[in-house]
Amino acid sequence: MAIQKNTSYPKEKIKVLFLENISDTAVEIFHKAGYTNVKKISGALSEAALIKEIADVHILGIRSKTQITAKVLKAAEKLQSIGCFCIGVNQVDLKAATKAGVAVFNAPYSNTRSVAELVIGVSIVLVRRILDKNKAAHEGVWLKDAKGSHELRGKTLGIIGYGNIGSQVSVLAEAMGMKVCFFDVETKLPLGNAVPCKNLKDLLQQSDVVTLHVPEIDTTKNLINKSNIKYFKAGAILINYARGEVVDLQVLKQALESNQLSGAAIDVFPVEPEKNGDVFASPLQGLSNVMLTPHIGGSTQEAQHNIGVDVSTKMLSYLEKGTSTGSHTIPTIALPPHEGAHRILHIHANVPGVMSQINATLSKNKVNILGQYLKTNDNIGYVVLDIDKDISKNALELLKKVKHTIKVRLLY
Repeated sequence: MAIQKNTSYPKEKIKVLFLENISDTAVEIFHKAGYTNVKKISGALSEAALIKEIADVHILGIRSKTQITAKVLKAAEKLQSIGCFCIGVNQVDLKAATKAGVAVFNAPYSNTRSVAELVIGVSIVLVRRILDKNKAAHEGVWLKDAKGSHELRGKTLGIIGYGNIGSQVSVLAEAMGMKVCFFDVETKLPLGNAVPCKNLKDLLQQSDVVTLHVPEIDTTKNLINKSNIKYFKAGAILINYARGEVVDLQVLKQALESNQLSGAAIDVFPVEPEKNGDVFASPLQGLSNVMLTPHIGGSTQEAQHNIGVDVSTKMLSYLEKGTSTGSHTIPTIALPPHEGAHRILHIHANVPGVMSQINATLSKNKVNILGQYLKTNDNIGYVVLDIDKDISKNALELLKKVKHTIKVRLLY
């Protein structure tokens, strides 16, 4: 990626804060780009601690634990961008970030392979009842028994949510000799021989292994619940490497204890400890043939490296070129640098007349616009302006006074 060498603000004064032990790859990328004021903290911060820490921060990197609330954003007056070094962005108040003109980026694809491989791995462990045999061996008991132990080959895998991860699981499962069916609220093109199901009930009734790959939204909360768990095949296995709220764990516990389900693998929970070493509790603890893991579905060195590269590159591109591709809050604009010009970024409330006011203000003050592009969403408008170098500072001050302005930045 080509990076602008000159910015309107000294790079050493741009403060970058990375939380939750983000990959050193991200730190290296910013250092190589000339940003030396980079601070890395291993854990998440509470709202109060983050409010104190974030006052002078321009770039913030987080993972899934840190909660970016409206109060945090209000305290972060200099904040330009938030990078979520993970798949989701539900830990950020996107409405507040949009209102504040803060670009929010994530890495929706970078750890899909890591999760998909682990889903196949735990499927084998559970269908072979390896957990029981492993426990017995550690306790000094020799449990060489084929009872309840099966092959994956020929079994049916039901995938709920056929997106980036679900579709990769589909491909790997077929390579293992499994039949694959899937259910998604949107029409998706099947890969290989996968077959779409007309509804969730249809999928549950025919699947030997069910794996969840859905986002955490209102319609997916307790997606697996008392009403539909009865549709699972007797002896089926449930895997949740999606979000903690999509399975009612008490209902799952009852299904496991009654042997309606023969096993489960759960990696995400409704309430998770903030840091390593904290006490963890789940109603599924102590149950036979249940694998509980601490939200590590995408936690491989390869995935963290890829995420570090992906999110850092997006944030740098926005910081130095104004490119907002991949942002969840700022409308997408990706313009190449205009030779012989200075670039100004203007973020404003999406109300009628702002663009006319911008052009009228610059025209009245004889500011020559060499290039201009506007993109809007429901809430804000984002304008990239390339103007004559000689009058860029004057133009910046003029644009700050435009009504409904949220943020203005002289890029280079």
